Amino acid sequence: MDETSRRAVDAAVRWLDTHHGNGPQQQTMRILKVTEEAGEAASAWIGVQGQNPRKGVTHTPREVADELADVALASFVAIRSLGFDPAEVLAAKAAKVLDRMAAHGGTSAVVDA
Repeated sequence: MDETSRRAVDAAVRWLDTHHGNGPQQQTMRILKVTEEAGEAASAWIGVQGQNPRKGVTHTPREVADELADVALASFVAIRSLGFDPAEVLAAKAAKVLDRMAAHGGTSAVVDA
């Protein structure tokens, strides 16, 4: 997570907290926002594939990538709203994924610098 992303997440959380507070209901809304953004990414991918005969191809792969970035940012906002550092949570999860992959013959958990 780079500095620009961290600043954007922190600013979004402050803005949302100022307008709505940060109680359990607002935390729930921020978690649900991740699902909303994931739906938009799925819709864009359907558009790339031209799966709606009435509409045809409506999106580009870059638009899908942008929607997926929205999913990531919404996730980071939700994580921060729960009181955790998104970069730390992401790094810990990535380490677990690498360990699982290494345990099953996948890539090594040690990354060469």
